Amino acid sequence: MTKQVDYIIVGLGLAGLAFAEQLFKNNKTFVVFEDNSQTSSLVAGGVYNPVILKRFTPVWNGHQQIEKAIPFYQQLEDKLRQKFDYKFTTRKVFNSIEDENNWFVASDKPMLNEYMNPKIIREKINGVYADFGFGELYKTGRIDTKNLIETYREYLEKSDNIKNQKFDYADVQFKEDSVLYQNISAKKIVFCEGFGIVENSFFNNLPLKEAKGELLTIHAAELNIDFLLKSALFVLPLGDNYYKVGATFNWKDKTTLPTSEGKNELVDKLKKVISVPYTIVSQSAGIRPTVKDRRPLVGVHSEYKQLVVLNGLGTRGVMIAPTVAESLYNHLENNTVLDKEIDIKRF
Repeated sequence: MTKQVDYIIVGLGLAGLAFAEQLFKNNKTFVVFEDNSQTSSLVAGGVYNPVILKRFTPVWNGHQQIEKAIPFYQQLEDKLRQKFDYKFTTRKVFNSIEDENNWFVASDKPMLNEYMNPKIIREKINGVYADFGFGELYKTGRIDTKNLIETYREYLEKSDNIKNQKFDYADVQFKEDSVLYQNISAKKIVFCEGFGIVENSFFNNLPLKEAKGELLTIHAAELNIDFLLKSALFVLPLGDNYYKVGATFNWKDKTTLPTSEGKNELVDKLKKVISVPYTIVSQSAGIRPTVKDRRPLVGVHSEYKQLVVLNGLGTRGVMIAPTVAESLYNHLENNTVLDKEIDIKRF
């Protein structure tokens, strides 16, 4: 017997989750296919911050994204009765007087002045190298993406909205205004597969690049910081003197396995950031789906109008996902125009 739904979603990372929430909100029926092959959302730092700290410039649409993302995760906390959003300030370590001056200039600009403290923090912090002080950012934090996605998956299992199996592209049959996949008839399939899209015969022509990232979780009993420390790498407080440290960028290694090279790179950088002893608790790795112009890949297949993609969220997925999922939903259901910067038609 054929099951009728409005949508099939392939992949339950941040993109798939955000689109599923749009469907719930609008009383649309759907089923998710998830085979656990992609781990970037599960191992991500999950940090939200609308300021690029290399250049003290705003993230593309960062302010608007945060304004939508924070209520989105709040609603998920209420719905799933779990905490996912951990708010903290971020401190950027300055390496020179020039850094300080650039911070002063940037903190006076519109939008940036909402997040950047114009005063230089001169406080000496035990175990942290910061000879030139810090710049402080407000309204930043992290989403516990691992807990969020695992909790959401359990939620979908209870409502029978998810199938834990690999999606087979060869089984898609096209009807006039729908698709048939095995025993499921759907109006559209939305592919939210992250780096897995390179195996997708319908969308593997999109210019997605893979950037492997590795992270360490450490325990440092003498490092008592409750803010995100950004220096040669980030040191992210998890509570009880545990910290997430990262991240590497590797454009050649296509595996999701932690490596000794990644570990050594992080340990070498960490020596320049903190001076207190620590133990490594765990190491994780994932493949980030990135695009050369650093914009998401969103839109409808040029030939098969029933096939849709929502991908390429990159390193700022927690910020971008709610906005682009809503944009895509409105495009599909209400014929609104997609922003040219995210529409796959740009390629």
